[in-house]
Amino acid sequence: MESSFPFGVILAVLAFLIIAANALVAVAELLLIHRNDGVSLCFTLNLAVADTLLGVAISGLVTDQLSNPARPTQKTLCSLRMAFVTSSAAASVLTVMLIASDRYLAIKQPLRYFQIMNGFVAGACIAGLWLVSYVIGFLPLGVPMFQQTTYQGPCSFFAVFHPRFVLTLSCAGFFPALLLFVFFYCDMLKIASMHSQQIRKMEHAGATAGAYRPPRNPSDFKAVRTVAVLIGSFTLSWSPFLITGIVQVACQECHLYLVLERYLWLLGVGNSLLNPLIYAYWQKEVRQQLYQMALGVKKGLASFLLLFLARDGGPDVSRESSCHIATISHPQL
Repeated sequence: MESSFPFGVILAVLAFLIIAANALVAVAELLLIHRNDGVSLCFTLNLAVADTLLGVAISGLVTDQLSNPARPTQKTLCSLRMAFVTSSAAASVLTVMLIASDRYLAIKQPLRYFQIMNGFVAGACIAGLWLVSYVIGFLPLGVPMFQQTTYQGPCSFFAVFHPRFVLTLSCAGFFPALLLFVFFYCDMLKIASMHSQQIRKMEHAGATAGAYRPPRNPSDFKAVRTVAVLIGSFTLSWSPFLITGIVQVACQECHLYLVLERYLWLLGVGNSLLNPLIYAYWQKEVRQQLYQMALGVKKGLASFLLLFLARDGGPDVSRESSCHIATISHPQL
């Protein structure tokens, strides 16, 4: 039971980082949606919300890991907590699938994309996604075969959920989703290659005739790159946990619960920390919005410093500080 304390500390740090990173990206996405009103931005905002809720859900487990082992959490409360954790994780994974499907539709049907993916369709997809996520998360509470017959604290995934639940999720959700990801990537790569060949032919024909050479449009390859990063992050984060869970079902004598709960489950949850980092780096508009937010905070701190110095140092200090703060707030690029 002493080993639960360092695990609880790691869980607390991970929960804090997940909440902070996703909340920051969510604010940036909200500002972008308010300015641009893009449907695809709503999907990335939903991903940030789902990952934030996952961070909040796992933060509720920290007290169980750090509390007195003589008074473990009741099984019903632990089951509810793990159901919320599973629902948020399912919403995050399903949103990644939705984003990949949206990018696939945009590159597959570029002329009809905005007719198909309007605000109503996007809202319906997000609402259905959360409904399916909560059905998945709370499924073990209504199916006895997915529940553990005995319960011993502290609260953890396999303390209340049987590995058969992981087997069902893997066969009905993870592997079909992975195959769908691979199909999207291969088809998008083929379409992007065809578009690149057409652009090269147009450039060659324009150069031969001495005409204007059209600029390259890298949007197709950006979409392919985004889907590739999503596939890699999704696969590397969750496949070890799910595959080891299947091994645990097949081999009842193998006691892999400690590895599953201490390491592989944390690796899967860590995908919710990777998602905001991926979008903050790969999406140019999100990166620019975060930069503008950082400049706003910097300017606000500079204004506060100006008021503080003006109050304590008089007008001469105020004028000198104003010149220095103006240089900080408006750097030369």
